[in-house]
Amino acid sequence: MYKPLELFIGLRYTRSKRDNHSISFISLASMLGITLGVLVLITVLSVMNGFQKELRTRILSMISHVTIAETNGVLSDWKPAFKHLQNRESVIGAAPFIEKQVMLTSQYGSPQGVLLSGVLPEYQKQVSEVHLPKYMLAGGTEDLTERGYGIVLGVDLAARLDVGLGDKVTVISPKARVTPAGLIPRMKRFTVIGIFQMRMQEYDSATAYIHLDDATRLFSMRSGISGLRLKLDDLFKADQASADLQKQLGDKYYVKSWSVDNASLFHAFKMEKVMMFIVLGLIVVVALFNLVASLVMMVKEKSSEIAILRTLGMSPVSIAKIFIIQGSLVGILGTALGVILGVLIATNVETIAPAIESLLGHKLFDENVFFTSDIPSDMHIDEVVLVAVSSLIASVLATIYPARQAAAVHPAESLRYE
Repeated sequence: MYKPLELFIGLRYTRSKRDNHSISFISLASMLGITLGVLVLITVLSVMNGFQKELRTRILSMISHVTIAETNGVLSDWKPAFKHLQNRESVIGAAPFIEKQVMLTSQYGSPQGVLLSGVLPEYQKQVSEVHLPKYMLAGGTEDLTERGYGIVLGVDLAARLDVGLGDKVTVISPKARVTPAGLIPRMKRFTVIGIFQMRMQEYDSATAYIHLDDATRLFSMRSGISGLRLKLDDLFKADQASADLQKQLGDKYYVKSWSVDNASLFHAFKMEKVMMFIVLGLIVVVALFNLVASLVMMVKEKSSEIAILRTLGMSPVSIAKIFIIQGSLVGILGTALGVILGVLIATNVETIAPAIESLLGHKLFDENVFFTSDIPSDMHIDEVVLVAVSSLIASVLATIYPARQAAAVHPAESLRYE
């Protein structure tokens, strides 16, 4: 005899072609609904991961993994610490910087408040990627030289100031100097030698770079700087590295990782992913309601056969297992198909999206509105497993109510009119 019996009967009910066609259709709809839900969940989560990774890459192209500064705002006698940090095992790049809020004006544009960074180009490229050709529209940070008084602007900032390469802008520092005529803000004219585009509003419209020595003179900082930027071999270890450095350097210094300044942004991303998982998971829930309905109808139709099995000695638990197996099989097939299709789509989004854009005749993401015109994807195996396991567990749970109804069938009542 085929063992186990419950599995044999459950599989036979699933494959039976003599069942009510409406029940078969509802079961098929349930399986396709589960497939669609799993497919959409895997694809959407992968695309959201891709956007998060792209945004993180762009942010870290402008800022460093770890920043070290003194609590008084000026890091003096920084060169010994700089050399020590360069030789630290996990550090692959270090750069000094001066960072101040200033006002920029030009002959034709309107005045703009800007975060001005003084950098050493040879070290800055170790901790930042703004110098890369894909971000530089014209010129480059490598052209910044001592006493050259050149400045590199974000593309939106340059547009608001109405300047291009070779044009002059005036930097006005809030730190004033005392003269016989009174307090006068420090001002210096700079020549635009580069324009970059990160496709992020806060950087393209409010960030500018000058040489570190020019910044030292402009802000009268002598040998001091604002701090040191570090790039690590693993950006996800930045929190631990900053904590270790804080403990090593003491309370005189302030050490922070990149995640501190952008904590709210990435927390919002995480919350959005959780909510998206819940919302899209409702597709699977709706499919499971169909599964429950089809199993309940199956129990009603097979009540006489259930009664016969009971009279032959099959226990209520075994009867329940038959319908649990039948419903679980629908869930397993739907989940497996959804995972396969979802993984295929998630790993080929970069190919599928251009084909859809070509068919529609326009971009899905306008590069003038979004920070990227492409649709990135970054599939995480742990999320695929989570989606699949959640779908399978939900499918099994959905069979419990119909299975209990089947187990509760009374043989005498069901066979009375047979």
